[in-house]
Amino acid sequence: MHPPKIKELKKTKLDIIYEDQDIVLINKPALLLTVPDRYSAEKPNLVTMLNKKYGKIFIVHRLDKETSGIIIFAKNADAHRTLSMDFEHRRVQKTYLALVEGRMVELEGTIDKPLAPSMTRYNKMVINKRGKRSITTYKVLESFKYYTLVEANIHSGRLHQIRVHLASIGYPLAIDFLYGNQQEFKLSSIKKKGLNLGKYEEERPIMTRTTLHAYSLTIQHPTSKEEMTFKAELHKDFRAVINQLRKWNAI
Repeated sequence: MHPPKIKELKKTKLDIIYEDQDIVLINKPALLLTVPDRYSAEKPNLVTMLNKKYGKIFIVHRLDKETSGIIIFAKNADAHRTLSMDFEHRRVQKTYLALVEGRMVELEGTIDKPLAPSMTRYNKMVINKRGKRSITTYKVLESFKYYTLVEANIHSGRLHQIRVHLASIGYPLAIDFLYGNQQEFKLSSIKKKGLNLGKYEEERPIMTRTTLHAYSLTIQHPTSKEEMTFKAELHKDFRAVINQLRKWNAI
């Protein structure tokens, strides 16, 4: 399956959730890169934007281009060193919201399957015994006829971990061109009548990127050592899909 044709994000503003002298947390929009593209450095990305604002920023972790939500950066080398160690030793709690295809039977569970890079496709992960141990826990937040809204926590930071793990148990993301079955979400998929499209009018999708959002992050502040939890609310496209499911796909 080929990636969907999506317009590049050209202009955006920094949605700063919190900042102090050591850290800054951003609610990243979908389609915005975390770091500069290796082939086209001029594409909009958070690191370049933050470097322009602060002079120098330090990368602690990343989010996929299509994934929206909370991401943290360090403002100095000491904070970067401390946060990087906390991420490496799993002292940080990362919670995601994922809309998956299908109605989940088990209301919560643990997926413990090793992940490794695909031998046949670049930037794709597969479940394979040669891979590194990877653990994802999940619980159902809201069920619909054909979809489920899930809270997922990752206990290992592998590329595409939630996407691969959920797909491996039969519940791929509702939109996921790489591991799922759909590249976009249209209202017609849940509402069969009453769309009122013109004769030559084509239905526009409500959402055209992976249905995954980094919702909350709990850290120990690198200087004060205070435990802090930050949240990033769902973005407009994701909220629109959930609202339509509640209206037309309720159980």
